[in-house]
Amino acid sequence: MTYAEHGTRDLVVLHLPASSAYLSVLRTATAGLAARLDFTLDEIEDLRIAVDEACAMLLADAAPGADLSCQFELEPTLIRVAVTVRSKRGRVPARDTFAWTVLSALAGEVDAATDASYNTTIRLVKRRGEAA
Repeated sequence: MTYAEHGTRDLVVLHLPASSAYLSVLRTATAGLAARLDFTLDEIEDLRIAVDEACAMLLADAAPGADLSCQFELEPTLIRVAVTVRSKRGRVPARDTFAWTVLSALAGEVDAATDASYNTTIRLVKRRGEAA
C-alpha cells in the first residue's frame, strides 16, 4: 500500500510461543521499529512498556500451546501494533483495570476484540510527538 504524501507502509509480523520467556524479543523489536521512525527515547520506552503490558494481559488467558502474534504497521509518524493470542475464555481484557489505564496512557489509542475462534487482540496506536 502506498500513501501519496508519506511514502510506503511497512508491515512487520512476529510469531512467538505464548510465553513470557519470549517477551524480551518482542520488547527489543518494538524499540528497534519505533527508533526507525525517529521516535524519542521516551516515546520508544512508553511503546515498549505498552506492548509488554498488552502481552502480559493476553498471556494471562492464553490457551495452552498457543502462539503470540504481534503485527507492527509502520507509517512515517505512527506505529500500529496488534498483539493476538488464542485465549481460553474468548473475552477481551477488562477496561476498568489499572493495567488498562496504564496501557491507554502509554500507547495513546488502545482497543481490544475477540473473534469466534477465541483469538483475542489488543491494538495500540502510538504517534510520534504525541504526549503520553
